[in-house]
Amino acid sequence: MSAVLGGFPEWVLSLAYLVAGVMFIQGLRDMTHPRTATRGNATSAAGMALAVGITVLWFDILSPLVLFGGLLVGAVIGTWLALTVETTEMPQLVGVFNGFGGGASALVAGAELTQLFNGTGTLPVDVTAAAAVAGIIGAVTFWGSLVAAGKLHGIIGGAIRYTGEHVVKVVFLLGAVLSGLVLVVQPELFGSVPTADWIPFYWVLVAAASVLGVLLVIPIGGADMPVVIALLNSYSGLAAATTGFVLNNTVLIIAGTLVGASGMILTVIMCESMNRSLTNVLFGGFGEDASSGEDMDDIYEGNITETSPEEVEMLLDVADRVVIVPGYGMAVAQAQHAVAELAELLDENGVDVEFGIHPVAGRMPGHMNALLAEADVSYDKMRELEAVNPTFSETDVVIVTGANDVVNPRANEDDSSPIAGMPVLNVTDARSVIVNKRSLSPGFSGIPNPLFADEDTSMLFGDAKASMQELVNHYKE
Repeated sequence: MSAVLGGFPEWVLSLAYLVAGVMFIQGLRDMTHPRTATRGNATSAAGMALAVGITVLWFDILSPLVLFGGLLVGAVIGTWLALTVETTEMPQLVGVFNGFGGGASALVAGAELTQLFNGTGTLPVDVTAAAAVAGIIGAVTFWGSLVAAGKLHGIIGGAIRYTGEHVVKVVFLLGAVLSGLVLVVQPELFGSVPTADWIPFYWVLVAAASVLGVLLVIPIGGADMPVVIALLNSYSGLAAATTGFVLNNTVLIIAGTLVGASGMILTVIMCESMNRSLTNVLFGGFGEDASSGEDMDDIYEGNITETSPEEVEMLLDVADRVVIVPGYGMAVAQAQHAVAELAELLDENGVDVEFGIHPVAGRMPGHMNALLAEADVSYDKMRELEAVNPTFSETDVVIVTGANDVVNPRANEDDSSPIAGMPVLNVTDARSVIVNKRSLSPGFSGIPNPLFADEDTSMLFGDAKASMQELVNHYKE
C-alpha cells in the first residue's frame, strides 16, 4: 500500500468505492431526463474522481505525483475537446472515447497478467478467463470504434465488402479465442512450465481481436454508424467490467457493468426506432445501395414545388399551429439558434408551436434535443414521435429543416423499401409542409423521399441557417 493512505483500515477503500458506485447509479438516473442531465453528468464525474483519487492514493502503483500529472494532462485534453469539438462531431468523439476505454481495458488486463505472474507457477483460471474476455472485447472495441468514428467523420468511405468476408472474420475470431484458451487451460496442460512463457499468447489474442474489430465495422454502412457507436459503447463497458475482475476492483466492475448495460439498452432503443434487428444492422449494409437516378426522376420530375422565405412567412401569418421537425442538416448548418428564434416569434404571436423529435434524428439519440436546448428552446416544446404524430392532422404548417429519412412516408407505404416499418414522423397529415434542404439528395437510407413531391409540400432550398434566418427576418417585418 501507498504511504499516503496505508495507515487506514481496509473498509475505508470499500466505503469509497461504494459511494462512487452509488454516485454512478444516481448520475445515470439523472441523465435519463433533459432537465436533470447536467446534474447527472456532474454526479457521475464526481464519482469517477472519487474512485480514481482513492485508487491512486491507496495502491502503490506509481508515484502519486506522476499519476496526478497524468490526470492533469488528461483533464486538459478533455477540457480542450469539450470546448472545441462541434456538437455535430459529438457522435464520432463518443466513438473515440469508447475506443480508448476498450483499449485501456485490454492493456491494463495484459499488464496485470504480466506483473502478477511474471515467473514460475500457473495463472488462476478466473484471472486468465477474465483477462482473455477483456482483451478480446477491449481490442475489438478500440479498433472498431476508430473505424466507426472515421466513417462518421468522412475519413473512411462507405461499406467495404469483399468475397468471403464472414469466413475471414471467423478465422480471426477463432485465433483470438484459441489464444485465450491457451491462457485459461495452461495449468492443466503445461503444469510446471513457467507462466511467463505463455503470456505472449495474450498479445496474440489482442492482435487477432484488433483485426477482427476493424473487419466487423468496415462492412457496415454509414446510416448504421450511430447504432454501432452505441453497441461499441456497451462493449467498452463490458471490457472495463471484466478488467475489474482481473484487478479485483469493485468500482471498475460496477462502472463497467453500468456502461455495458446502458449501452446495450441504447442500442436496442435505436434498433427499435429504425424497426431493424441488431443482426440486420451488423450484416445488412443499410444505406449503401442508393436508388437509381431514374427512380428519383420518376418521383421528382415535374412534381417539385419550390417556395421562398416570403411565401413561407405568409403561410405562418395565418397559421394557428406549427410543428418544426429538425434533422442532421440543421445540426450541420448550426441553424438551431435561428430556428429557436423563429419558434419564439411564433409563440409571441399566439401560434401554438412545437418541435417534433425523432429518436434517431441526427447522429445519436438526443442529438436534436441537445442542439435545441443549446439554443434555449424549452423542453416543454419538444415532443417525441409518439406524442407529436397524432397532432399532425391538426397542424397548419410543418417546417422540416434538414431531416429526410425520419419523415419519409415510404416507411409506411412500401414494404420493399429499406426503411419499411421504421417509425417516422407523419408530417404528410398536416395541411402544409415546408421542407428546407440544400437539394433533393437522399438521406442515409439512399432512397428518394416522396414527401418532397407531395402536392401539399413546398421545397425551400438552401442552407438551413441562412434560410431560417431569412425567414425570421421576414416574419419580424
